[in-house]
Amino acid sequence: MPHTLAIALIFLSSLLAACQIATPTETTVATPEIFTPTTAPTAPIVATNTLVNTIEPTAVPATAEPSAEPSATATITPSPTPTNTPIPESAVDSIKLLPVLEGVFSRPLYLTHAADDRLFIVEQAGVIRIVKDGQLLEEPFLDIRDRVASIQLEQGLLSVAFHPDYSTNGRFFVNYTDLGGTTQLSSFLVTPDNPDQADAKSEIILLSIDQPYPNHNGGQLQFGPDGYLYVGVGDGGSANDPLLNGQDPSTLLGTLLRLDVDHSDSIYAIPATNPFVDDDSRRNEIWAWGLRNPWRFSFDRLTGDLFIADVGQNLWEEIHFQDAISQGGENYGWNILEGSHCFLASECDTEGLELPIFEYNHQEGCSVTGGYVYRGHEFLTLYGNYFLADFCSGKIWRIFQDPDGSWSAAPLLDTDQVISSFGEDVNGELYLLDHVLGSLYQLQP
Repeated sequence: MPHTLAIALIFLSSLLAACQIATPTETTVATPEIFTPTTAPTAPIVATNTLVNTIEPTAVPATAEPSAEPSATATITPSPTPTNTPIPESAVDSIKLLPVLEGVFSRPLYLTHAADDRLFIVEQAGVIRIVKDGQLLEEPFLDIRDRVASIQLEQGLLSVAFHPDYSTNGRFFVNYTDLGGTTQLSSFLVTPDNPDQADAKSEIILLSIDQPYPNHNGGQLQFGPDGYLYVGVGDGGSANDPLLNGQDPSTLLGTLLRLDVDHSDSIYAIPATNPFVDDDSRRNEIWAWGLRNPWRFSFDRLTGDLFIADVGQNLWEEIHFQDAISQGGENYGWNILEGSHCFLASECDTEGLELPIFEYNHQEGCSVTGGYVYRGHEFLTLYGNYFLADFCSGKIWRIFQDPDGSWSAAPLLDTDQVISSFGEDVNGELYLLDHVLGSLYQLQP
């Protein structure tokens, strides 16, 4: 096999070690300073890079040109008006991985786009690379290795999100752990004279979150269909949630945040529709809580539905679903639950907790890597299926919502890849990254 057993054991031992960190000398988590506007924020900017792609209607052949002197009985049949027909959706039963670039990245963690044909790949040490016209550009888009800590398995430059109006304002956002282990949410600007080069000196730190341990940093950033920036934050780390952050909404740890980054260039605001905006006992930034380590989450670009992959502790990995009409405030259960199971207890009170739509145990893997619902147009047999993988085993599954609203899941492919992330290009085509081999693959039927 391409990956030796030794490599697998090294990564598994690193992952397990990351869950057994010694208790720090200081266990309190500082509350970050934020700006809450005295008046409700203005209506959100609608994200331009979440527009639904539609199938181009089949061209209707032009009717024959009538002769110069048509007969009295000749008629011209009007062409039908083209309409957008919904794409049929069905559960897929097989996939394959097509190598795009192999062995060219260093510990890649994330892939996304900037509403154009380029692919942006995040490398853990603090670099963002560009794949343009199928080729890896020699010069990085951004290099902030001088301020990123990435020695620990779950630290580093963890993701990037481009502003919905990036083509005009040049703003993008990153999530990284700094040299002191603190999570930093920062904005940067592209250089005005080179679209393939960011200005590393343009950083503005919008939010800092103290991390009591080096693992469970979350790290995902994505703009939602509402134009707000969503931020995944882990429970603070160690093992078993020793500080009980998962069920403590007075802290930002163990949550999914929702921020208005258009209030100003240097500070964020709280959306007036956040669920806890009028509750001083809970952090107003929170959109959802009860999460252990939401390493990857994504929005369905067609429906706006949200899928959250939450990495489990010892037994269960889980996928949660949040309907696009949700008003937020969901509690996903950690550390009362691990998956749909009581955690370290034979019985527990599950009232008010959201159960996962899919889970698998540690006989099939050890760390879930969430993906996307396929909404591309190159492989329509994949349409409507959500894909996920396991970092340790390399197994890939699909989840599909059946017509009756229930969810079905099936394993599709056993691979030797160490799958750190899926990614979506501007057209909705899906890719995945191998963290060890430094390779990029496209998901195909």
